[in-house]
Amino acid sequence: MISNKARYAFRALLAIAEMPDGQPLTSAEIATRHAIPHKFLEQILVDLRNAGLLESRRGKHGGYVMLRPADMITFGEVLRLFEGPLAPLPCLSRQAYRRCEDCVNEQACDIRREFGRAYDAYRAILDNRTLGHALTREEGERQDDKSARRSA
Repeated sequence: MISNKARYAFRALLAIAEMPDGQPLTSAEIATRHAIPHKFLEQILVDLRNAGLLESRRGKHGGYVMLRPADMITFGEVLRLFEGPLAPLPCLSRQAYRRCEDCVNEQACDIRREFGRAYDAYRAILDNRTLGHALTREEGERQDDKSARRSA
């Protein structure tokens, strides 16, 4: 499962990316629309700004805007920002590789091989799907997804 912090980051990014003509969106508007605790959201937005995904603008017409197009920001990039490495085993991580303490032979490890297959599929999806993909889904597709999640 992903943390609330990561989920809220995705909600905020999608809300900002949906704004027409790059209009700014305030943290208060995002918090209200998406039922996110405002103080917690402000911390998340600072993290997103520091990562180079958002810009904050001051003043009467201020708020947050995207620094990069939504179709250039992957779900994997954002998830790693808040969750760290995605690999289920340290020996599979590309960013934080560490040999398992009790491992005798990585190449012969059945656990590494099987989790590696699952991780490769998971990573391929997250690193190829962008916020732009999420924003361009058809309305019927969103309803189908909601129904499928409820029945799972």
